[in-house]
Amino acid sequence: MTVPVWLWLATIGGLLALIAVDLVIVDRKPHEVTTGEAARWVIFYISCAVVFGIGVWVLGGHDPGVEFFTGYITEYSLSVDNLFIFMVIMASFRVPAIHQHRVLLIGILLALVMRGAFIAVGAALINRFVWVFFLFGAVLVWTAYSMVRDKGGHEEYQENAVTRWVRKIFPVTDDYVGHHTVVKQNGKRYLTPMAVVIVAIGSADLLFAVDSIPAIFGITQDAYLVFTANAFALMGLRQLYFLLGGLVNKLVYLSYGLAVILGFIGLKLVLHALHEYHVTPSWLEINNWVSLGFIVTVLTITTIASLMKAKRDPGATGKLNLSAAAPEQAEPEDEAAGSRPEK
Repeated sequence: MTVPVWLWLATIGGLLALIAVDLVIVDRKPHEVTTGEAARWVIFYISCAVVFGIGVWVLGGHDPGVEFFTGYITEYSLSVDNLFIFMVIMASFRVPAIHQHRVLLIGILLALVMRGAFIAVGAALINRFVWVFFLFGAVLVWTAYSMVRDKGGHEEYQENAVTRWVRKIFPVTDDYVGHHTVVKQNGKRYLTPMAVVIVAIGSADLLFAVDSIPAIFGITQDAYLVFTANAFALMGLRQLYFLLGGLVNKLVYLSYGLAVILGFIGLKLVLHALHEYHVTPSWLEINNWVSLGFIVTVLTITTIASLMKAKRDPGATGKLNLSAAAPEQAEPEDEAAGSRPEK
């Protein structure tokens, strides 16, 4: 699908407008996001994605429309798995509940910018080198294997290289100072833990792109569809974090379902590459309708099985138990001490 420059600019402008609305309405006054508020925003963002997908279908044709919806569902599903890491980071940094929305908003906005660069590089490589499909396929199959081998678990959060670099280069205050990311003390500027946790969220999400970007390139090689599917998935992720809360920990089989999906897309990439090299016949390629049906079916089975398991065994958890390390609530000007992750 050929996308003119003006449509790229209009799309980016529309996404920025949505973020601005979020900033003005939700984040104007720091507060703890309620379940009802989060639910309304999740419905809003999903509706935006659906309307956009319908527009792609009507204006671009049914093939791009199916590719967008398949990519969006895949990215959103992978994003749900990312929520576990976000919960660990929030708990480790003891982010006050009233400031968690701002942390997620800015962190994910940074991640979206970095993913845009990643997508541009990936699209350029795919257009020039067919062997990149083998590489992406291998990454997805390995990721799927790792998820099954680790039984869907996440270890205790350890600061990544980017976060450690920020701490090394910039002085950081011991405590939160309202929602500020930079403060001046004794004539010297300091970062606050708010800035560090934003970097942690953004850089962690960028690492997730190592499997999510190849996954969507296995569905469509159109950079525009790849970017928009990622954008809508990320923008709805913040509110999903508050909506699901501890409930997401009950999706005990989610990682297994995602592993099956990643393995399936990895196989699809390999078959596509073999066809490009004229090794396999065209009928062996997996079309987008089959991909969409397979992904929806796996997610449905995974969700139902997880909820049934949670009902039979209320103590079962898919990832971790954050009850002992839940973020403490604090007033804007009297934030919780001990903001740095415990080592």
